[in-house]
Amino acid sequence: MTDAVIKGFTELYGAEPDGVWAAPGRVNLIGEYTDFNDGFVMPLALPHTAVAAVTRRDDGVLRLHSADADGGIVQLRADELAPLGSGSGGWAAYPAGVVWALREAGHAVGGADIHLTSTVPTGAGLSSSAALEVVTALALNDLYELGLSGAELAVVAQRAENAFVGVPCGIMDQTAAACCTEGHALHLDTRDLTRRQVPFDLAAHGLELLVVDTRVKHALGDGAYAERREGCEAGARALGVTALRDVPYAGLRAALESLGDERIRRYVRHVVSENHRVEQVIGLLDASDPRAVGPLLTEGHVSLRDDLRVSCAELDLVVESANAAGALGARMTGGGFGGSAIVLVESSASDTVTKSVETAFAATSRTAPRIFRAIPAQGAHRVA
Repeated sequence: MTDAVIKGFTELYGAEPDGVWAAPGRVNLIGEYTDFNDGFVMPLALPHTAVAAVTRRDDGVLRLHSADADGGIVQLRADELAPLGSGSGGWAAYPAGVVWALREAGHAVGGADIHLTSTVPTGAGLSSSAALEVVTALALNDLYELGLSGAELAVVAQRAENAFVGVPCGIMDQTAAACCTEGHALHLDTRDLTRRQVPFDLAAHGLELLVVDTRVKHALGDGAYAERREGCEAGARALGVTALRDVPYAGLRAALESLGDERIRRYVRHVVSENHRVEQVIGLLDASDPRAVGPLLTEGHVSLRDDLRVSCAELDLVVESANAAGALGARMTGGGFGGSAIVLVESSASDTVTKSVETAFAATSRTAPRIFRAIPAQGAHRVA
């Protein structure tokens, strides 16, 4: 893909780029809807990447092009960028937002010529937008010699999505794209941004983690993320804590009994129990017992389905059909209402489980899902 993106850049802009950078999509093993509650998450980077060929410009002109989108070059001025604040603006809002966020943070970033392409599936809950943001941030960090760390670039990318694009996401996706390492899952404390790389070699245990992209995204998901975030913040206020991360799992029952709003109770129960599941998964991986992670995945799906209510028929079908065929566990991953699920399987049962899921979709006249193995990959890096 590197040669192709260099060729595309050269054809567009008339010269070879200063360099080429890549940033991955991610799948979240456990810890869903916890990152904006100061909680714990555990993503891993995927081999699927957004790739950017970039040349620095010092005239303030920003030219953006995507090989994956219709239309030509989007031309803007760096000093005229202003937040959209509505979740609109299409693909170009993400790299443009990074330029804006860097300048807002006081970094002397001018213009650039950028040509992008990506193998991260869009709409699949695998953080294609964060990959675009982080690859842009890394390229500009290098070309303008800003000296920012991966964690600092993640914060810039999150601000671009929150304040410029207008999507109130947490920090997980951008940190995964910027900071994951090959062969590891990333245990991230989203409050203080401390990170731990946790070895995640399922093959050594005869296991595989499958990603099942349902290829659907329901309109019901529009605005649902923000509504859940508002509900969680209301729960924290009602319980007198800074964030739901501060509610101990041992005190969950008492906390729930003190809440009068049924919706808020459900959200609190999910977040507190999900943080506990992350801690349980860490313990199992540290004890070299990844098989025991399976039931926690399914438990997490039930919580997302029943308490947070962000699943959908297609995601439930993946979990039910995979578990019925002998999977160790499965759950939706990402924001929900479509997108992807993950399935933990014995390698010897991978084909059987895959066939079961495909058959279940065909039997209900649904579009065939896209299924592939999640192999922990490298975070954002320069490739040329």
